[in-house]
Amino acid sequence: MIITATATKTTYSIDKAHSEATFQVRHLLSRVRGRFSDFEGTIDYDEQNPEYSSVNVTIQAASIDTTERDRDAHLRSADFFEVEKFPTLAFKSATIARKGIDGFDVAGDLTIHGVTTPVIFDVTFLGKAKDPWGNERIAFEAETTINRKDYGLLWNAALETGGFLVGDEVKISLSVQAVPKTA
Repeated sequence: MIITATATKTTYSIDKAHSEATFQVRHLLSRVRGRFSDFEGTIDYDEQNPEYSSVNVTIQAASIDTTERDRDAHLRSADFFEVEKFPTLAFKSATIARKGIDGFDVAGDLTIHGVTTPVIFDVTFLGKAKDPWGNERIAFEAETTINRKDYGLLWNAALETGGFLVGDEVKISLSVQAVPKTA
């Protein structure tokens, strides 16, 4: 008996128009939410064996948007992202472990401000479908929480009531639709 392996891995490109890269961090008493508007990435997705898939994402640091122009300028400065010297944030997966039916732990290297550390994204596969124009799409949501100080983002201001202006923990959320990559 001859068993033939079938190729089930497809390379998808992130559809930026239907995806988002957001974050939130404590600021004084509440949370500031923001997003990055310029990013790209690929997902090599193995439909039969998702554990053999991989992800690569690159975000342009200067595209940060918290809806407050002065704050965004400060975040682009040497106090935070230093976008002139470190223009991109990047994630490259290393391993993918299944959690339940549609859940995965996607471990890999996250690079921010020139510093690379390992992180694990909690990922949910939302499905595969064709849009009204017949284009195949896959979708995922992913979250992780990092400590900004691990990436050299150290700026802060002490408050006269105690504590600091900016929290250390940053929650990162990705909502991604992707389409098969064209040659």
